[in-house]
Amino acid sequence: MNPTTERVRWTTADLELFPDNGNRYEIVDGELFVTRTPHWKHQKFCTKISKELDLWSEQTGLGETTSGVGVIFSDADNVIPDVVWISKERLAAGLDDAGHLTVAPELVIEVLSPGEINERTDKEVKLKLYSYQGVREYWIANWQLQQIQVYRREQAMLVLVGTLFAGDELSSPLLPGFSCPVVRLFS
Repeated sequence: MNPTTERVRWTTADLELFPDNGNRYEIVDGELFVTRTPHWKHQKFCTKISKELDLWSEQTGLGETTSGVGVIFSDADNVIPDVVWISKERLAAGLDDAGHLTVAPELVIEVLSPGEINERTDKEVKLKLYSYQGVREYWIANWQLQQIQVYRREQAMLVLVGTLFAGDELSSPLLPGFSCPVVRLFS
């Protein structure tokens, strides 16, 4: 075997060695993904969708929402989704001592950052990971186009079920009674 052609497999332990410099370090299937601090509008969307989901969660008592939390599926799969919603039952069984999720949240939301590599990561790499790990819904928001792609679990896969635009209403069978005008999330 030629050592120069072997792929480096990163692990969760490797992440501890990286500097806290504002970059986001994630590992999927042992591959390292590094992204820079997100755009203002990226973070604004995260804040708005978190607020809407928080309000609904407080009213129903069904779960919790947070942004930027570490999800450690395995030593080779360690990601930081932009926003997650998780039921109280899953949350109770899914936190490690460091406060990271070790189970798939029911809902994961990623906001696209500009660039082909960033889009590929969210639309392909993380889509496969979240499908494999059992995420029930995956929303990919594009603040530049003001649209949200909604993926739902159909059998063992997350499948695109629709793309929502500013004039549409965001709702989900996963979140009974939750509804939000898409335009409010991008305004």
